[in-house]
Amino acid sequence: MKGKFLMVVALGIGVSTFSLPLFAHHGTAAFDTKNIVTVKGKMTDFRFINPHVQLFFDAKNDKGEVEKWQAELTAPNKMTRAGWDKRTLKPGDSITASGYVDKGDGHTMWLTKLIGPDGEDLQLRED
Repeated sequence: MKGKFLMVVALGIGVSTFSLPLFAHHGTAAFDTKNIVTVKGKMTDFRFINPHVQLFFDAKNDKGEVEKWQAELTAPNKMTRAGWDKRTLKPGDSITASGYVDKGDGHTMWLTKLIGPDGEDLQLRED
């Protein structure tokens, strides 16, 4: 009986130890955190959803061509505490987004600063 109990405890500890990385959050690992890029554009969609608030906008590159961009923020509950709601941004709003660009596609960013349509900085973190 004692041997089975010890084996179950050891198995539980082993499974827990090896499964912990599955519960880890990815954070900014997919982004180039050494360089900040700034892009001006017009909002096309705003999704105030879990697990991350998402902004979609069009921006013109140096050649005048329209590029589709996506930007991520933290969870909606944290953004709510920073003063945001599902009506903070809307399609057609002009924004200036600064952040870390995705290492893979180059048109996705993790926002570090956002200037809204009124020209004011939008708070990205709760106080």
